[in-house]
Amino acid sequence: MILGLTLSLLIQHPHAQQGPEIQPLPAPQDVAVPVREDLRYEGEVHFGAMRRLTTSGENAEGYFSNGGRHITYQATIGGRDCDQIFELDLLSGARRLVSTGTGRTTCSFYMPGDRQILFASTHAAQDDCLPPADFSRGYVWKIYPQYDLYVRDLDTWELKPLSPAPGYDAEAVVSPDGQKIVFTSRRNGDLDIYIMNIDGSGLTQLTDRLGYDGGPFFSPDSKRLVYRSFYPEGDEEKAKYQALLDDHSIEPMALQLWVMDIDGSNKHQVTDNGAANFGPYWHPDNKHIIYCSNQASESGRDFDLFLTDDEGKTNERVTYGPTFDGFPMFSDDGRQLIFASNRANAEDGDTNLFMVEWLPDARPATE
Repeated sequence: MILGLTLSLLIQHPHAQQGPEIQPLPAPQDVAVPVREDLRYEGEVHFGAMRRLTTSGENAEGYFSNGGRHITYQATIGGRDCDQIFELDLLSGARRLVSTGTGRTTCSFYMPGDRQILFASTHAAQDDCLPPADFSRGYVWKIYPQYDLYVRDLDTWELKPLSPAPGYDAEAVVSPDGQKIVFTSRRNGDLDIYIMNIDGSGLTQLTDRLGYDGGPFFSPDSKRLVYRSFYPEGDEEKAKYQALLDDHSIEPMALQLWVMDIDGSNKHQVTDNGAANFGPYWHPDNKHIIYCSNQASESGRDFDLFLTDDEGKTNERVTYGPTFDGFPMFSDDGRQLIFASNRANAEDGDTNLFMVEWLPDARPATE
């Protein structure tokens, strides 16, 4: 996913041509002078030039195409009540709807060649958004059993199901080498991670421990996976987990990050902080992982991006926004980062997508 783009910048030229002093004409009073928007917070030393990609609504999980010119993402916009999948051209700004416009969708990703997009949808079950999560049981995520995986062909516009089965199927991504798809499924009762060939054949279950395993992403060399997990301990916690699962819900309050090989071997825990950690994505160096966490929030409501190594021995805070920064993805060359954020919103509750120049060697002034 090499991103061959240059962000729009307002550049001041320090060596302007010398000439006779000229008095500028007064600016018309009825013409507004554009003001450059400052989208960064103090302490965000890894961030260079930043570009806002969306301007309103709820936009999240923006992922680069393999060629880097487009992104696919999910958004609740245009009067809709739940997410649909869109594609955005990063050069022209043109946007188009990829999903059907009915049902509820999540987690889109480009297939090899960028002419197909993989996503999960409930449209085959119902046209509406289905009942939302029941927050009387606390902060819970709904695990809709109506979700199935689909592939949209961007040339023929054909929409095909991929490896359908009863129960939740979502959170699917494609390996960088274009050979495999990994996703989360409840087809065997619990929420586990599965891997299959790009055409849906060769399905293999990778996790089997009681609890939630999900949100997997391939390492740049396509040999490992990073994912989020919650494993209930003790009879009371296990009973609570099972009761929520029977109601097609989970409580994402203590998700920890893990890494394993793509055959399910060599599982090891990366984070162990008692916080909610999710949305991990590999740095192109194949050694570091950027992720979203509320570990620095006293209230637990503030989520920021952090960078760790694949053994969890280091941990660096990346963003300092007062509300939410999450769902990060690096471009293949590591020069750009895309993420979702509540920063600089026009309306309360909006979540927008941003693309920022990544400065790998920057360090806080206190170091």
